[in-house]
Amino acid sequence: MKNWHGLALATVMALSGAHAATVPTQKIDQYVAAQMKEQHIPGLEVGIYRKGQVVLAKGYGLASVELNVPVRPEMVFQSGSMGKQFTATAIMMLVEEGKVNLEDSITKYFDHAPKSWQAIKIKNLLSHTSGLGEYESEERTSPFGLFNLRQDLTEAQMLERMETMTIDFAPGEKWRYTNTNYVLLGFVVHKVTGQFYGDFLAQRVFKPLGMTATRIISDSEIIPNRTVGYELENGVLHNQAWVSPTYNSTADGAMYFNVLDLAKWDGALYGEQLLKRSSLERMWTVFPLNDGKANPGNYGFGWDIYAIHGHKIIEHGGAWQGFRSHIARYVDDGLTVVVLSNVGPSKPGKIAHGIAGFFDPALTPDVDPDDE
Repeated sequence: MKNWHGLALATVMALSGAHAATVPTQKIDQYVAAQMKEQHIPGLEVGIYRKGQVVLAKGYGLASVELNVPVRPEMVFQSGSMGKQFTATAIMMLVEEGKVNLEDSITKYFDHAPKSWQAIKIKNLLSHTSGLGEYESEERTSPFGLFNLRQDLTEAQMLERMETMTIDFAPGEKWRYTNTNYVLLGFVVHKVTGQFYGDFLAQRVFKPLGMTATRIISDSEIIPNRTVGYELENGVLHNQAWVSPTYNSTADGAMYFNVLDLAKWDGALYGEQLLKRSSLERMWTVFPLNDGKANPGNYGFGWDIYAIHGHKIIEHGGAWQGFRSHIARYVDDGLTVVVLSNVGPSKPGKIAHGIAGFFDPALTPDVDPDDE
């Protein structure tokens, strides 16, 4: 177990030529090793892309501590909320097809929705301005809560329970990141298309892009190159906690992917293979509140939008079942860094920002949000 934090045997894929010559691989390796030691990370994947072209795809540490299996870049990690960008893309596809309207009340899609939901629009779900409470709150996910994580629910049962939740503020008046919003968006995809949202994504996104390893989580199926998620409790490593299949299939972030597939995703976002440029720009624009001011989360549709020392960054993190993930897209610089980690309390966003700094020091924030 002493090689726990070390750079176990790793498979490396990198471009030859000009890009390869500019990759500070040794510095990145040293930085990642130091961060893994500091953050007690068993295993990690790093993907670095130039407009979708792989510059570096590398595994570090262990995918399975118990079996002493090293991480390789084809191994799949759980997405956590990084999966929200895929759900938002699915909705925008339906918007382009005229099957969903951003101005629609969500009651159009839910037959038994309470009257209090009438003012909530699709755009409010996408931007976390709906006013809906958090279904994943500690109280609601407790053994006696509405959403006991050990209890399996049908989609209809989950929706019925969400419809009992109160509205905490008027839609558009405030911003609050709430997983409930994206679970409901997954239900909208199902309602409109007749397909489970994961099947819709497989058909419309994963297969066309050649993302052969990307899929919705399943504990029961045999999934090649699956990594193990861990939690760190009082300095002791534990396996991820079990949850029912319900909570590994919701549209708020329940996917498997790897840094090789995410390069294809990143490349598609520079073109119009999935969505028109106008739709992408709408997703990457900070959503205004009712008073016209930008929401304080700097959130668009499924993405955080910031500037670091004048460089625009479109990014998102995720956390679920002992996994943490982060994608940082420095769009003006044509650089993307993805970090996937298999331990709960890690900070992949900080690592991604640090790696970007090896290409241009201005891309690293003076104070990283993960440290605040």
